[in-house]
Amino acid sequence: MRVYFTFEPRPNLCKPLVEEFPEVEFIFEQGVRDDVLRETDILVTYGEDLTDDKIAVAEKLQWIFVASAGVEKMPAQAIAERGIYVSNVRGIHKKPMTESILAHILSLKRGLPSIYAQQARGEWNKKVRLTELNGSTALILGPGAIGQEIGRILQAFEVHTIGINSSGAMTNYMNETYPIAQLLQHLPKADIVIAMLPSTPNTKNLIGREHFEAMKESAIFMNFGRGDLVDENVLVQALQENLIAHAVLDVYAEEPLPANNPIWQLKNVTVSPHLSSHSSRYVERSLAIFKPSLRKWLDGERQLENEMNLLRGY
Repeated sequence: MRVYFTFEPRPNLCKPLVEEFPEVEFIFEQGVRDDVLRETDILVTYGEDLTDDKIAVAEKLQWIFVASAGVEKMPAQAIAERGIYVSNVRGIHKKPMTESILAHILSLKRGLPSIYAQQARGEWNKKVRLTELNGSTALILGPGAIGQEIGRILQAFEVHTIGINSSGAMTNYMNETYPIAQLLQHLPKADIVIAMLPSTPNTKNLIGREHFEAMKESAIFMNFGRGDLVDENVLVQALQENLIAHAVLDVYAEEPLPANNPIWQLKNVTVSPHLSSHSSRYVERSLAIFKPSLRKWLDGERQLENEMNLLRGY
């Protein structure tokens, strides 16, 4: 049984894995080599290094473990046609992403950008507009594992949380939950709108101008899901016209964000380079999901944690 990692975990993470599974041949290297891939049974990848041609080469491949939540760049049709099992690390991003989102919210509420700018200028000025997170309302578009963790932490700050999902079924740490068909109806309630949706045909350009018009002028819009949720031309126009107070973006239609993109020039935007989920513990948490799944696979089980339907997109 060959398990091929197309990235190299730290030695202190590789060594215990190899020792725990002596019956497995592990290969750790950066990138994908066809000669290795041809004899691989299980592939561990971030997903972006796979193509239709690579899947064709991987004649023995049975299972792809994706050390990422997003799979939109993978050759879904080729993988599905081969019947290759796919699972991912859904849920491991919730701690670092929640901390990133909370940091951005508190920074804006408590005036940290202005305070840092004044310090750089050597300026003492108490005329900084400060507001409180306490008592506000947050609408979470996509209250899955990450969205629920965001809700849990926000509720500790006495924030009222509204979840918006496909069915309207109640989820943990949401005070209210509604179907996505009612999004426009509930946007006016929100002081903070946090988008956590994956990229699917149903979510592409879901947010339009009418949604920004429905938000409060004082609202903060945060997109930490996927960049194609909103047409960037619509977003830029909404910010230029001050339909909302501020946007915090971690994802974009094109990444890296081009230097000539007008988003860079807007004063009411925080540009985060798609790193909110990054953490020194990322691979460690990935392996905590992979190892029990590998044991099940070796024992003949085929119902693993976080099974994915690539054609559906999640």
